[in-house]
Amino acid sequence: MAIKVQPKAKALIFDLDGTLSNSLPVHLETWNLVGKKYGFVFDPQILLEMTGRPTIEFAERVVEQYRLNATPREIMLMKQAAFWEMAHLLEPIAEVVSIVKKNYGKLPMSVGTGAGRKSTTLQLEKLNLLQYFDAIVTAEDVTSHKPKPETFLECARLMGVEPQYCQVFEDGVLGLEAAEKAGMMVTDVRPFINYGEWALS
Repeated sequence: MAIKVQPKAKALIFDLDGTLSNSLPVHLETWNLVGKKYGFVFDPQILLEMTGRPTIEFAERVVEQYRLNATPREIMLMKQAAFWEMAHLLEPIAEVVSIVKKNYGKLPMSVGTGAGRKSTTLQLEKLNLLQYFDAIVTAEDVTSHKPKPETFLECARLMGVEPQYCQVFEDGVLGLEAAEKAGMMVTDVRPFINYGEWALS
């Protein structure tokens, strides 16, 4: 069973973490490092619930849930630095990347992610994917994040394609909801992917 591009799709939009990049194990490991420093055990369920949200919102949740004596910004900066240090461990998700490579030069393509610009660029560079995309929309480019549709609507605008002709590839619950709200064709990639030994669900 393979992921299919819809016949009426005129543009493709891809989430990053968990869709193009098998980054969730690295995110979990970096949150575990933060937990060791601040004396808490990170609950992977947070990743499942919040994938697609910007890092600062994860940090706010962590500070509140574990009652940390630190600001969300301090936690965010530590988490980001650890993730950048471990970026060499990232691997592409072949089932989705194959769609990107097959449609390169045929359809406009973009990335719509809740990650920051630096993390997004770093991941795409490490995975040798940056050159395939006509537009990249990150957490820093919108004011309303997933599950609001702004990220994907901005992708559509930058590609010059009406939302109903865009097909979104997503793994996150919030991102899937955002794509539906944007009025786009939505493909949940999770049933098609072998995430390896570790998976959230």
